[in-house]
Amino acid sequence: MRAVPITVTALAAALLLTACGGGDDSGSGGDESKPASSPGAAGSACAAGDLGQEVGPVDAAPAAGDTGNVTVTLTNKGKECTLTGFPKVELRAGDASATAAQDEAAAPQPLTLPAQGTASFTITYVRGAGSGEKSLAVKTVEYGLPKASSTADFPWSYGDVALKSEGVADATVSAFHQAGD
Repeated sequence: MRAVPITVTALAAALLLTACGGGDDSGSGGDESKPASSPGAAGSACAAGDLGQEVGPVDAAPAAGDTGNVTVTLTNKGKECTLTGFPKVELRAGDASATAAQDEAAAPQPLTLPAQGTASFTITYVRGAGSGEKSLAVKTVEYGLPKASSTADFPWSYGDVALKSEGVADATVSAFHQAGD
């Protein structure tokens, strides 16, 4: 009687292995298309005038010395374009200003945005004490895109920003990354 269950088990295993190997191993047709956002995709550099902006979500620093994050999402209103690297971010308070450094931990990748595609960057900052030479009462953030001469801006209402030194904010900016779904 033991021969029948072993035979049935061997037959089932053979059928299972045969079913797994039924594909075509010729290699054709497997890599004919690449998505538009692949690192090799090329397009013209995005222009600030072709991008809509939305500020938020925001995790504002509640008190001096605390860290906050402000995310800026950009929507491509024009033709397909490419963002590479980091935005140039300037924090402005009247005649005074300070630059946000690039996040050293970020590894920027070229990002191709189709029409209506979205990308974002995040400004991480340390809240300033509110007065003195180690704090900047920021009113506006101005940012520029890589390979573009124009800039865009938005109002800042998230408190003073600490300064590392004159003209240098205690703030970093991330590289561009894909936003949304």
